[in-house]
Amino acid sequence: MSTLTIRLPSDQHERLKALAAARGTSINKLFEEFSARALAEFDLETRFRMRAAKGDRQKGLDILDKLDRAHSQSNQ
Repeated sequence: MSTLTIRLPSDQHERLKALAAARGTSINKLFEEFSARALAEFDLETRFRMRAAKGDRQKGLDILDKLDRAHSQSNQ
């Protein structure tokens, strides 16, 4: 496991602490969740672009549907 130091404005840090507390988790776990979501979206987009380059329209549209569902879930 790695350690990462980030710099945030104090007010943003306080809001993140409040968010973590409201979810009953730590800021560390909160950032793990954020990074997992971001990487999943990146991976889906990468696969979409690879399939689009190969000209497989249906597979590309399927990936777009997955991205839409992932985005909808993250906004709930």
